[in-house]
This record gives sequence, C-alpha cells and structure tokens, in this order.
Amino acid sequence: MNNYLFLPLIAVLSCQAQQARQTPTAFDNYLGDYRIEDADHGTKTNVIIRGEYRVMTTNALPNHRTGSFPNSGNPNRISAQQRTYRFPIKPSYTGEVNWVREPGVAVNGIKFEPGTAEVVQCESGENYRIEAVQDFIDLGLDFNHAHVQPTGAYHYHGAPTSLVEHVHEEEDLVHIGFAMDGFLIYYSRSGQYKSSYRLIGENREGTDCVYSNPHQRRNIDLANTQADGIYQADWEYVSGLGDLDVCNGIWIDDEYAYIVTDEYPYIGRCLVGEYVERRPGPPPGGRRPPGGGPPPRQ
Repeated sequence: MNNYLFLPLIAVLSCQAQQARQTPTAFDNYLGDYRIEDADHGTKTNVIIRGEYRVMTTNALPNHRTGSFPNSGNPNRISAQQRTYRFPIKPSYTGEVNWVREPGVAVNGIKFEPGTAEVVQCESGENYRIEAVQDFIDLGLDFNHAHVQPTGAYHYHGAPTSLVEHVHEEEDLVHIGFAMDGFLIYYSRSGQYKSSYRLIGENREGTDCVYSNPHQRRNIDLANTQADGIYQADWEYVSGLGDLDVCNGIWIDDEYAYIVTDEYPYIGRCLVGEYVERRPGPPPGGRRPPGGGPPPRQ
C-alpha cells in the first residue's frame, strides 16, 4: 500500500443525475490549500492560496507508478525539478485562442505538454511535427501517456492514467489539473465529452524526408500518403463536430473547463483565458484551424 500523505487524497467531481450534462463541482478542500507528500515516489507538491492566485511549488515527481526510464524509446531518467506555478483563482475568459506549449499542470505537479519536439524534415520544404501518441516512432511513452525530457522532467502527453486511478471507480468526472489561465482541467472516465478534431482528407506532400535523433535516423516517404494521426498536421478542427472547442474546452452551466480526452488532441494545445506564455507556441501542425477559434459560449 502506498505511503501517502495527501490532503485531500484526490479531488473529484460530483455528477447531478437530473442533468443530461452534469455540472462538475470540485471539492472545496482541493481548490484551497493542499499538500501532496508521497514517501514511495518522493513527491513534494504544495499549493496555497495567495491573494488572487493559486501558487503551486513542486519537485515535479509523480505520486504514482510509472513505466521504466530510461527505455528503448526514451533515454532519460526521471529526476526532481524545482517549479513554481501561479494560477489565477478567478480566470478571465477572452475567447481568443492562444496556442501554448504547456497548457497546464496536473494536481500532483506534473506538467501537461501535449506536443513534441520530434520533426520529420523534407528536402522539398515540408516539416511534419510527430505526435507523442502514435505507433510509428517509439518515443518511450509509458501507461500514463508520459515520458521524460532530457532535463529529467516527467510530463503527460495524454490522460494521466495512474492519477485518475486514485479516484473512486464510481466517479466519472475527475478534476486532474489547473490550466495556465486558471480554468480547471478534468477527465471523464466515460468519455462523455467528444473532441471536435478529425483526420484531414488531403494527402500529405513531401519528398526526401528524414527523421533523426541522436540514436537513430530514418528515411520516410511522405509524398501522397494519407493522414493517419502520426503527425500534428494530420488533424484539423471542425467547429461543432464534437462537444469541445478548439482548445478541448466547454462551457457547463456558466463554468468553462478543459477536458482531457482519449482521442486527439488528448490535451488541448491552446487556452482561451487571459494568459501570456513566456515562450509562445505555434498552432498544431503549423497552421491555424478553420474558424480561428472556439465555438461561441452557449
């Protein structure tokens, strides 16, 4: 049994059975001051309310089991970091799409970073950013859809499976993190909220393409190949296709929230609240999706 000092143990959302779309309501204790200290994994995360901000200081070590690192696809070893984050307690929805590299942080101090630095470069000029969740190139993801950066920072590229498992199995909507703009991040066990992204219908272009890293080099033929989800450019956003907007967010009873999904984009790649990123990120695949932003508030 894990030796946890976790106050509270985990924050979850209650569902109102009388509503077709349940309103997520996180436990007040979890949105207040809390601390996670896990002797088994070395986790030390402390969150306090300071003025208009929720301040998180963390060593960014996960409070759950992980895969083995280094591994064949990821040569890095998990190590402690020293991070401090500030999240607005009363976020401001602007509706302006702001593409970011790190859209948020999990409640345990592990950052969400859905994109990768892996690129296929073509002599004909095209660059294709590789997705983390795919079977073509092994990036060493574990069962938490996570791996490790050269700095030793463990980070999530998709749903943090082991973090979600800490929640009682009868709960569906789980509060798993804080977005950088202050809105909350949730995961639905039943997948009740659907993404509005789909594979593009156009064939790829690009000749004499190469993927390389310090450990391998691969020649890849992309000319006239069909989009299958390996690359960010394989996907497009279609307003209204699913429940969620371009940033994988949704308004529920006058509360805006981001949803981590089991399908692309997994974790939203942008924010619609007031926020200025230190290092701005490009839109997925290097192009802005149709519509230029999320659906209007309902």
